[in-house]
Amino acid sequence: MNLHNKTLVVTGVASGIGAELARLARFQGARVIGVDRHEPQLTVDGFFQADLGDPESIDALVARLPQQIDGLCNVAGVPGTAPVQAVAKVNYLGLRHLTESVLPRMVPGSSIVNVASILGGQWPERLALHKALAAAESYGAGQQWLAANPVDQTTCYQYFKEALIVWTYQKSQQWFAEHSVRVNCVAPGPVFTPILGDFVSMLGEERVAQDSHRMKRPALADEVAAVIAFLCSDAARWVNGVNLPVDGGLAATYV
Repeated sequence: MNLHNKTLVVTGVASGIGAELARLARFQGARVIGVDRHEPQLTVDGFFQADLGDPESIDALVARLPQQIDGLCNVAGVPGTAPVQAVAKVNYLGLRHLTESVLPRMVPGSSIVNVASILGGQWPERLALHKALAAAESYGAGQQWLAANPVDQTTCYQYFKEALIVWTYQKSQQWFAEHSVRVNCVAPGPVFTPILGDFVSMLGEERVAQDSHRMKRPALADEVAAVIAFLCSDAARWVNGVNLPVDGGLAATYV
């Protein structure tokens, strides 16, 4: 498996999974264009600051990206301790706007990888809602739909990860058929990143204690990054429309 001569755009490149993915992808031969609010403390082949919750900032970013892209890795996100509007904008509406804007530049055989979460695993329970939100095709239309169908702060992170998984499933068939671009998710469990403490606060002590007995440990960021790199590689050329858990088996313990 290698990424030789591929150009990857990695959001959230300044820390955590995004930073580890950038290191690994460059080691495997890729040219990495990083995107974040903060300057990365690692070597990349290009870097742009952007607010991934703001469509105007995203449009300005897209105008500066390379004309040909082999992979878009949507790693950036905010935890559920952030205001619900920020979670909606960064984790779903902005991600969707960026991806749809970049799609025309993606060459046949390229890959989009969205970072979801095992907390999105209950998407079938709200499938009708998530499909309705996905049908709101523009950023503004999505905001209007959410204004009419508000999401509770306590469950917003889970809700928008569910919505992201459903949107990924929906786009995967269409974009693979029409553009030969694959679309997949990875669904990490807890990960040792700078925002792990936010997730502990978000889930509460009872859920954290319950899950701690179900897993060996949280993932290391490079363990998730390696799976994203695989999905961007030609070795995964027939993997499309999947939501791949990267959780050490945590989700399986609930079966």
